[in-house]
Amino acid sequence: MTHEPAATPAPRRPDPPTGWRRPAFRLPVHMFRMGLGPLFGGRLLLLVHTGRVSGRSRRTVVEVVEAGTHEGRAGWTVASGFGPGADWFRNLLHTPHATVQAGRRFHAVTARVLTAEEGGELMARYAPRHPRVARRLCAYMGFTVDGSAEDYRRVGESIPFVRLTEGAKR
Repeated sequence: MTHEPAATPAPRRPDPPTGWRRPAFRLPVHMFRMGLGPLFGGRLLLLVHTGRVSGRSRRTVVEVVEAGTHEGRAGWTVASGFGPGADWFRNLLHTPHATVQAGRRFHAVTARVLTAEEGGELMARYAPRHPRVARRLCAYMGFTVDGSAEDYRRVGESIPFVRLTEGAKR
């Protein structure tokens, strides 16, 4: 009789902030709206998306994991630290057309959720560029990492990553 290795239980994702922490978490949204987006040095962007239930415009600031151009189109990859249940993530699944504000510039984008394999490769590239942030991010999301590329790849396979590519038609 063969035994399969026990599946590693999914980490407990942090709950979205409530109480006094919610306004503090929302502060970067207000900073972007005041034109202070360049202060974040490209590490954060403002995502303007459509609420899946209300149909109203929603704003969320997310960390840029990777940015660059492909075939002449700008793109940003972001991660859902609160997992696949995060409202902005679920909203993009429902309506993938959105707008991002990077610095002071606005870009119409289309969202695409990365596959688990793409997420693993992305995290393996991200961790060496930002080792302290990667380790803290993993700990915040409930993952334990040993610092190896393979371990970050494993973690990246279970993080929901979204690629936002400019050139979306609204």
